[in-house]
Amino acid sequence: MALLLFYVIVLLLNMFDFSLGIIYNNKGDMERHFACASQGFPKKNEIIKLYLFSDDLKIRCFFQSDSEFTSKEFLNVFTSRGLAPSLGIINSTYTGIFHFNLTLFSDRVYWLIVIPRENITKNTDVAAVEEWLVRITLQHGLNTYTTEGTLLDRVREPILQWNLGTLITKKDLRKLYPHVVGMKITKCPCANDVALLGLLLNSKLDGVYLGLSFSGFGDYDNTLWYNLTGTIYSHVGEEHTELTVVDLVLTNHFLVILTSLGLFISGDLRQPSTPVLKFSRADFCGFERVDYVKGKLWYNERCFANREHFEVDYITITFERNKTLSEASSCFYSREPFFEWLPCLPQLPKGMKTISSSIITFLIDQECGSGVYLLNNQKETTASVHILEMNKPRIKQKFPVFTFPSSFSSPVGMVFHPRSHFLYAYGNQVWLSIDGGNTFELLADFHDDIIRNTYHSFYTSDITLVSQSGKVYLTKAGLEIYSKIGSITDKIFTLYFDHMGFIHKLTPDRFEAGGSLAAFGNSKGIFGQAADMGFETALAPQYITINEMIFYAYVPANEPKESTYTKKFSNIHLGKVLHSRKTGKAHIKKILQHNTPEGFLSAAITEIMELFGIEDESGSPCLSSALSINPDGNFYMLTLQTPSVVSSFQDSDVEKTVVIPGYSSFLITSIIDAKNALAIATMPRLVPKHKTFVKGSWFLYNFGQRNGRTWEIYAKPCDYLFQQHDDSLSLSVLKYIDLGKSQALKVKVIPSSKGFRTLEKPLLKVIVGNPALLDVKAEGSFDNIDSYLMEISVASNAVLQGSTSLAFIVWGASTDCSVTTFVPTLKSSCSYLKSIHHIPSEFIPLEDWISGVHEDSQGFNMIKTLPVNYRPPSNMGLAIPLTDNFYHADPSKPKPRNLFHKSKKSGKYKQCANASTRADCNCTSDQKFSYAVAFSDCREKVPRFKFPITHYPISLEIRSEDGHMPVETPYLVTVIEVNRRKNWELKHTVPENVKKLKYYLESILHVPVYNPSGLNLSIMGSELFHFRVTVVPGVSFCNLVEEFQIYIDEVPLPFPGHALIAVATAVVLGGLIFIAFMFQIRNIHLSDIVPKFH
Repeated sequence: MALLLFYVIVLLLNMFDFSLGIIYNNKGDMERHFACASQGFPKKNEIIKLYLFSDDLKIRCFFQSDSEFTSKEFLNVFTSRGLAPSLGIINSTYTGIFHFNLTLFSDRVYWLIVIPRENITKNTDVAAVEEWLVRITLQHGLNTYTTEGTLLDRVREPILQWNLGTLITKKDLRKLYPHVVGMKITKCPCANDVALLGLLLNSKLDGVYLGLSFSGFGDYDNTLWYNLTGTIYSHVGEEHTELTVVDLVLTNHFLVILTSLGLFISGDLRQPSTPVLKFSRADFCGFERVDYVKGKLWYNERCFANREHFEVDYITITFERNKTLSEASSCFYSREPFFEWLPCLPQLPKGMKTISSSIITFLIDQECGSGVYLLNNQKETTASVHILEMNKPRIKQKFPVFTFPSSFSSPVGMVFHPRSHFLYAYGNQVWLSIDGGNTFELLADFHDDIIRNTYHSFYTSDITLVSQSGKVYLTKAGLEIYSKIGSITDKIFTLYFDHMGFIHKLTPDRFEAGGSLAAFGNSKGIFGQAADMGFETALAPQYITINEMIFYAYVPANEPKESTYTKKFSNIHLGKVLHSRKTGKAHIKKILQHNTPEGFLSAAITEIMELFGIEDESGSPCLSSALSINPDGNFYMLTLQTPSVVSSFQDSDVEKTVVIPGYSSFLITSIIDAKNALAIATMPRLVPKHKTFVKGSWFLYNFGQRNGRTWEIYAKPCDYLFQQHDDSLSLSVLKYIDLGKSQALKVKVIPSSKGFRTLEKPLLKVIVGNPALLDVKAEGSFDNIDSYLMEISVASNAVLQGSTSLAFIVWGASTDCSVTTFVPTLKSSCSYLKSIHHIPSEFIPLEDWISGVHEDSQGFNMIKTLPVNYRPPSNMGLAIPLTDNFYHADPSKPKPRNLFHKSKKSGKYKQCANASTRADCNCTSDQKFSYAVAFSDCREKVPRFKFPITHYPISLEIRSEDGHMPVETPYLVTVIEVNRRKNWELKHTVPENVKKLKYYLESILHVPVYNPSGLNLSIMGSELFHFRVTVVPGVSFCNLVEEFQIYIDEVPLPFPGHALIAVATAVVLGGLIFIAFMFQIRNIHLSDIVPKFH
């Protein structure tokens, strides 16, 4: 027990390393300290995937460690010290923190937490919703020992609510394997763990077969396989053969399947009205099976959770054929619901010359409202950008056409990285554009190899490039470097990134996940050891300074021109580390391409991280002699001045490099004899003339490859920490900027390596997707430990609505870093969390609303329970209601105050329409306490006040993710009574600086406009008054509307009621006195008049 306690203390001490803010790229990121599950018992070392259903969320977690101690022992020690895990549930706009129970029950070996669904989300409608990130830590606020996972809402995710077709058994699925020739994958834009896998079949078998996963294809057995063949044949007829999937795209709300017999579009996935998903077929005149099998679908993946009116999905289909005179195009695009498919090229006026290039790809840039074309003809490949008007591309180009060099000879496609503005064109080369297609920069050149597919992770910014030869490369979104990470020998496969950015290799009969501990947060888990990116040639080192060295790559004179690129440094080596198999390593900082000196066509400038080992006299006896250097044509003759049996050149010295401090280096190319060797100089201008170098003043380095390459190039280990300073706990961040408002973002890059460092420029690069939408200001600074802090201020600068990405790129980071790029989304729009609220003058707790009793200091009950089917009176009288709004509706009960004809004609149920009883109205608790007129049927109780109401303060505040703020100018409001009642009055003060604005708005809106500051209400009527307050347009993108109700009770009789009662009382009393007086004077006694009864 003492040993366990010591172990736990060591764990807890480590918690304070980085306790402020979320820090990525830390070495602890690859460790998983907790195993958790919402279904069954958690399994060790598995990716945490939790699921939310309609009932409460129950999560079990245990602490896992490589030590011999059991989870139960850890649990007991942690609990005895008052420690229990906390659970963060996070998406781009929401963070909720929940705490596990500190108390352990019986012999439980895990922590347990139960969270009601409504504490996470109250919504149950089917819609595109973000998959949550969950972050589990041992104690809230301490970010070490953090384990991340996902939480998927199985109730709301659209595609999961459908039966796609006939379920296939495992036995029937195995029968398909011999006929599978390819695989296509698509994933839900908002929940990447939800994905569909389509099987491409040969001509010997017909069918459309899809696999559906809700767990990121983590387990082959958890995948549901569907047969959609019957659904497709119902549209085309069973006489057609050779039916197979060609491509498929799952958008936010629709599933689009390209088959060999046509393009099929599902119904809206948010409206599950039938048991089986229905499809419709898009008609492309003149296109047949031979065209469809070569077709491709192109989609710009964006998540439309909390969708704005300007957010809509587009899909493009391209055919590998030139259009005929009778065809509109070989490329078509459509926007959801994908009913109408339009030619990608704008319609040209008569007489204008048509474009002869074929369209490789056409993408919609939703951030900038433009269409981007990748075009190719026999001469060149170009990119062209056109502005969209009414969702159609204009003829006029937005930018000049970008022409790629002739070396980009085999373009395959173009793709936007998900949720970003990084545009990649790929084929035998890969090009990157960060400005929407205006310009491109070469990222990679694969020469005779061609990139066929790209796979993307929005969460980790990973991009894998898969070539036709099976080689796999990795880059990060926005980075100008890439790495080789392995190769795949499977004939049929596809790659896939789940929501957390783990890479999976999918084949027809098995799935391989890169989710091992060593692969956490990167794409190399399925490829084993790191790939050597060296090439087969000798390198000649040349010192520049004591810390810097240039390596020249040797190209023999007899090397064929078409293969010289295999002997040169290229972009793949930028940012990597060159290792000597002896000792030493250097960071490659820059790649140079040149034609001189002869024999060296490329070089790499490096920063020495560890000194390289030199040859000794035992391996190279020539080092025991002095050396002289003399020109010999294009070569230099190296001559030993004191040759002997001990001191001589040997064949093993070929491709070694003579290094002389302060002078050019010399790569030995051949041995003439024991005394002489031919060499080429790395820097001919620094060749020493007529000098002899004594023993010990010159050195020999071996970076040759004659007897096996003595050097290697690998990716640089991650040497930057990335820290978020705002309150966001996720890499997926969405910020709303309303009119006149601003937002701030702050990130820090912390160098973690201890090698030599020269701070030449800021460590972060910031890129705005659409600079015209928002005013973005950046301010960066270094601190005294070389960390770089970037502060961003984003403000609304125009009455424009839209969204844009804002990318923070650690340009010097390695592809080994889990986080190199941070891409928050900025929306110039109204936040769905922003609303206006009326603050009642008297707070009434929820439990009092439920009971219906809340007394003030004088014993007056301030809650009024309305009569069933209540309607407020009108200006015509209490008994003549004219409003259409019922309160406390119950269709089974009679309607009071329904005697007059006008009252009978008015009054309409809303929530209770077509219901026979109040129970059938299905009023929720929220609706019963809602002031909105839309839910008046459900409202049972309202605030109650004594007559009269004078100077009642209408206090308003705006609530958003940024907090609460009172409603003040420039916010102006209008106030109406929704039931058209009178007898109320508003008073306010109007500052001089807003009078003109008030008068102007009143002339446009034709209703009074009020200043919300100091606004007060007086009511001289009775019963229920229902007010609606609306913020005038033009000061916010939001439609800010609030409603509140006041019931006036204990109202005196209206005039002339009091007077009539007083007069009648006076007359009656006067009459009685007069009669008594007459009886008195006449001496009349009542006893004489009234008979006596005995």
